[in-house]
Amino acid sequence: MFYRASLQVAAALASLSLLAGCGLLPGDGSDVDQKLAVGTTSEPSTLDPAAAWDGSWELMRNVFQTLVSFPTGSTTPEPDAAEECRFTDRTSTAYRCKLRTGLKFSNGDKLDAEAVKYSIDRISQIGVKGGPVGMLGSLDRVETKGDDVVIFNLKKPDATFPFVLATPAMSLVAPSAYSKHKIRTDGKVTGSGPYLLDSYKQGDRSELVKNPDYKGFADRKNDAVTIRYFKTSSTMVEALRKNEIDATYRGLSAEDVVSIEDSGKNSDLQIVESTGADIRFLVFNPDDPAAGKPAVRRAIAQLIDRDALVAKVYRGTAEPLYSMVPKGIAGHATSFFDTFGNPSKEKARQILADAHITTPVAMTFWYTTDRYGSSTAPEFDELKRQLEASGLFRITLKHRPWKTFQEGFTKGEYPVFGRGWFPDFPDPDNFIAPFVGKNSVTGMPYVKDEITKQLLPQSRKVSNRGAVGKEFERAQKILVDDVRLLPLWQGKLYVAAGDDIGGGERALDPQTVMQMWELYRKASW
Repeated sequence: MFYRASLQVAAALASLSLLAGCGLLPGDGSDVDQKLAVGTTSEPSTLDPAAAWDGSWELMRNVFQTLVSFPTGSTTPEPDAAEECRFTDRTSTAYRCKLRTGLKFSNGDKLDAEAVKYSIDRISQIGVKGGPVGMLGSLDRVETKGDDVVIFNLKKPDATFPFVLATPAMSLVAPSAYSKHKIRTDGKVTGSGPYLLDSYKQGDRSELVKNPDYKGFADRKNDAVTIRYFKTSSTMVEALRKNEIDATYRGLSAEDVVSIEDSGKNSDLQIVESTGADIRFLVFNPDDPAAGKPAVRRAIAQLIDRDALVAKVYRGTAEPLYSMVPKGIAGHATSFFDTFGNPSKEKARQILADAHITTPVAMTFWYTTDRYGSSTAPEFDELKRQLEASGLFRITLKHRPWKTFQEGFTKGEYPVFGRGWFPDFPDPDNFIAPFVGKNSVTGMPYVKDEITKQLLPQSRKVSNRGAVGKEFERAQKILVDDVRLLPLWQGKLYVAAGDDIGGGERALDPQTVMQMWELYRKASW
């Protein structure tokens, strides 16, 4: 169960090349242009890994290296910048990595053990609120032995630590180019990944070219990739239809997915669907006068009609979600449905009446306009409609672009806001741990000692991740009782591409991050 999400992605995408018809592998036709363009609506919020716990990983996976990573087809982290990594004790508290020889950064600096230590240490030293420092809670210290050995000493057993190291947040950076005290903001990158960032224009595009000094697992099947950033799904798909881009990844709206599917044989496009592990949910601010009241949160949980939401807005491209852990991941449950059952105005009214709360309750819901696709606005329109139809709530909707939206929620400015989550790795831990504790990725501390001091530590002692269901079922019950987080739906993955593009079946890693090096343009027979 632990790896089902990644295996489903690989299996479902396996038809991508086949759907396109016959073609030759890259290199079989010397005149084939292997400079590709890929569209997305998910623009990086930062180019510095120490600040990134979001869709910025899409770019980082392709321009940085991590010690371990997820080569195509793998279900566990495997060496990348490292030659080999392993736990050196039976209690999973000491993790040792030996580096490949001859590694260097794009500025010519040597990538050695001290550079690895520097890269990981600066994440904690800078400590960006809502950033990846929250992923390093089990790390005690990093030590080096010689130029090529790094040892991670953990405070407590943590079988998930190799998966943390495999995330783009743990990318290795050149110490001479990255301050230990602040985030880099000059729009440049100094890494050792498969590609060099030749240029970056915020809101427009990233130009990637092959890194001639790269040493790692990636077998690059193209010469260069332009990643173009779009504001809407419709403009992105229009560019795909006009052959201005070769493929799309994040941000396809339900309408565009259905439109491409309906085109069928009359189109030169292909689209593939797979089960995704990305989720959407509401976050309630406990310091807000209204959202801070448990009865208000429980009443909203009692009213939301997920079936109507996904049918009306997402048209079958998503499915209702009743726990923070999605289907396909060990520990998935239906905790919110088990507690609240079907939507009920009468039950919601009684919840508010028992708490002596006057209705209608006025609240403001916030969402971002450019992170999760063009369907976000209609989704919040539907949430507003459902809640106001009960007569119990009066909802005002507000929105911001992702950068300013992110700044706002980390400062606790929003009473209620929408968030999405793309898994760092396919494990139930990654759908619970990031949202609890003092360094919650929501930007607001959510201290629950039973989860952080008992359930998570117990589960991390277990190397068989499919056997941790009971701990996470209990954790989800605690989340239901609090209703600080309200899961809404679980997405499906869609990749659209021209029929001359191959490699899509191999382009997604278990973190559902696009590995651009797998894509190529096919030569005709």
